[in-house]
Amino acid sequence: VQLQASGGGLVQAGGSLRLSCTASGLTLESYGIAWFRQAPGKEREALSCTGIDGVTTDYTDSVKGRFTSSRDNAKNTVYLQMNSLKPEDAAVYYCAARKYTCSAYSYAMRYWGKGTQVTVSS
Repeated sequence: VQLQASGGGLVQAGGSLRLSCTASGLTLESYGIAWFRQAPGKEREALSCTGIDGVTTDYTDSVKGRFTSSRDNAKNTVYLQMNSLKPEDAAVYYCAARKYTCSAYSYAMRYWGKGTQVTVSS
């Protein structure tokens, strides 16, 4: 089983990026997929989780209205659309999977992808 977050990069403040969470050996439609991020010197932060019903729960106010998570089961992919990016959004972003349900807690997630770096220039 392998989970992978991709799509990070360097973007100017105010710009957009779309991250993808893909999997091999795992059918994502049976999993709640959460997005986390971790900036240098900071704790890992839960952003949101998209359930198997496609409904997303936001866990932090700092990205509400700017970040949107969605899933495409046909492509076995979950996306995180990030708009109006700010320098404080710079971090390594991770996706994680939990069977059937969502959680904001790192320890509750069963599978983790390698992160993707997002850098936002001011």
